[in-house]
Order: sequence, then C-alpha cells, then structure tokens
Amino acid sequence: MLVGYMRVSSDGDRQAVDLQRDALLAAGVDERHLYEDHASGSRDDRPGLAEALAFLRSGDCLVVWKLDRLGRSLPHLLDTVNDFKTRGVAFRSLTERIDTTTPQGEFLFHIFGALAQFERSLTRERVMAGLAAARRRGRRGGRPPAIDAEKLAAVVAALDGGASKAAVCRTFGIKRSTLIDALTRIGWAPGVQPPGDASAPPPTADRSPNRRAVRSADRSS
Repeated sequence: MLVGYMRVSSDGDRQAVDLQRDALLAAGVDERHLYEDHASGSRDDRPGLAEALAFLRSGDCLVVWKLDRLGRSLPHLLDTVNDFKTRGVAFRSLTERIDTTTPQGEFLFHIFGALAQFERSLTRERVMAGLAAARRRGRRGGRPPAIDAEKLAAVVAALDGGASKAAVCRTFGIKRSTLIDALTRIGWAPGVQPPGDASAPPPTADRSPNRRAVRSADRSS
C-alpha cells in the first residue's frame, strides 16, 4: 500500500499543498491515505507524520514529494529511512527519484545506513574534541559553583569570626541550602580548617628560652 505524506510551513501555503497532493495522487497514492502537517521542518511535534508512521505496515511504501518534506535534519532523515528498512517499509521520494523498492533503492538503504553511522561518529568526535580542548584550557564540565571562591573565603572568615549561618546568608545574599552545599564541598565545620586553607596559621615551633639552658646544664653535670 502507498501512503503519502505532505508538509508545508504555514496554513496559508495552499499552493504548495496542492502541488504535493497532485504529485502524490499521480504517483498512485489513494487520497484516503494522505497525511499532512502545517509546521516548520525543524519541529519535532508533527502529528501528521506521527500518524503516517504509525499507520505503515511491513510491505507498505511511504511516498513524499521531496526529501525535505520528511526529515527535519539529515540525521533525522537517515534515522527515519533506516527505521523503514527495519520495519520492512519502502520509501519513495518523487523529486529526487529515490525508490527503495528497486535494486538501486536497496543499495540506497545501505548508503543511508552508512551515512547515519558516519554522522553519529562525526558528532561524537566533535564532542570529545571539544571536551579535550576545554580540559587543556583548564575548564571542566558541569554547573559552575553557586558561590565564587572570593565570596566563599569571605563567608568562611565571617563564620570563623563567630557569625551565624543565618547572619552570613543575610549579609552575602545567599540561600541557606546554597551555603550548606558550599561548606560541605570544602569540608568546613566550626573550629575545623578546610583542607588546603591558606588562611590557616603555620604550626609554631617551640621557642622556650629554657630548653637550651636545660640541655647545657645536663651536659655540665
């Protein structure tokens, strides 16, 4: 069975609808099996296409006027055509003269599959290269800290000075949950210096003036 799909960008594009309809009817599509959308090709929510895809069964053939009527992007088009092959559904595009019911069309199925894999590989490669470049520049992924390092240092100093968490939140304009998360991240607790805290005083050596005198007295005795 032939199933036709049409798409125009706006409700007022009547001429384009008629052009597609005439071409699909001339190709042998029954008017009862025509599905239509009035939406931009980039939109995901196309109820007409969803109905057409749900109606298709193994042995059917989806017919479009042009390739750009079906796919919102090249990856979407490739994935859709590959899904047709898995379901045993044929595909025909009238303008580009693509017909997967012919031997040449079967070869095109393999080309579409290779292109889909190639597109996925390129996308993954670009993502990995971008992450590697960001790491080389000292950037890391994820959400940035809610409190920057300078403000956090001032917050810790205020808490160490005896200020309450409520007072700190009011003074610095931060939420209590944000403050708790930030303090947990650096390991702060009352009376405990966070790891690597540069403000912690260095350990002091024992400078008792009597130690050397005691040792001298021991040696002389």
